[in-house]
Amino acid sequence: MEDQYLELLKTIKPNRKLGQCFLTSRSIAKSEANFGIGKSVVEMGPGLGILTRELCRTAEKVLSIEKDSRLYGILKSSLKSKKLSLVNSDFFEVPKTRFRGIDIMISNVPYVLSSKTVFWLARMRMPAVLCLQREFVGHMLATAGSNSYSRLSVMSSLSFTITKIFDVPNSDFYPRPNVSSSLIHMKPKGTQISGNEAAIIGALMMHKKKTARNAIIDSSEEFGMKHSEIKPIASNIRGSEKRPFQLKPNELLEMARELADKISE
Repeated sequence: MEDQYLELLKTIKPNRKLGQCFLTSRSIAKSEANFGIGKSVVEMGPGLGILTRELCRTAEKVLSIEKDSRLYGILKSSLKSKKLSLVNSDFFEVPKTRFRGIDIMISNVPYVLSSKTVFWLARMRMPAVLCLQREFVGHMLATAGSNSYSRLSVMSSLSFTITKIFDVPNSDFYPRPNVSSSLIHMKPKGTQISGNEAAIIGALMMHKKKTARNAIIDSSEEFGMKHSEIKPIASNIRGSEKRPFQLKPNELLEMARELADKISE
C-alpha cells in the first residue's frame, strides 16, 4: 500500500503556490492520527490522503478540506469511508458553522499557511496537532528577551499550551523541503483577547526593540490617531519605558488592555 502511495506521488506535480509538500511516512501519520481516537477531526489540506486514511481508522468523524481540485478528485474516488466528509474549498472560506462539533484539528499544514492557521485556531479556541516547519515552531515557543520572540510567540503563548512531540526530518516529505518539521500539540487556554488587543500587541511587537512608548506613538495611524493625540496616552501607560521584546506575554496583554481602554475613552 505504501509503495502504491509513493508511486502515485511521483505522478503528481506539486502546486508551489499552494505550498504543497506531501508526507510520505505512514508511521508519522499513524502517530498524528492517534490524537484523534474517538474524536471529530478536521484536516486541512489532505493532499493524497496518507493522514486522512489513518484518521478514518481512529476518529469518529473526519472533515477533510482540500483546495486543489485535482487532489480532491483523486481522494473522492480512492478513499471511501462513512466517517469521511470531503470538501473541495479554500479552508479559510468554509463557514464557521461547518466546524461545529469538531473536537480537534490534525493536519500537516502547508508552510505558507502556518501563521494564518495558528491565528485561526486561536480565534476558534480549537485544540490541534500540527506538523509545521521546525523554525516556525521555534518562533512559537520563543520566550521574552530572545531574538526569536515575536507577535507569533506572544499570541501562541497567550492562546495555547504547546507541547512539542517530536521532529520530523525533511526526508519524510515529497518533494523534499530544505527544512525539517516538528509535530506539536496545542491545547487552548481560553484566554480572552479582543481584536483590538490583538492588534495592539501586533503593533507593539512590530517595533519591539523600541520603548513601548515610542512603539505606541509610531503605531498611531493604526489606532486611528495622530502622533500629538496618542503621545500623552503612551506616556501614561504602565511600563511604557520598557521594550516590548522584554515583556512577557501576560505583561503585553495587560498593556494592550490598558491602551485599548484609554484609546476608547
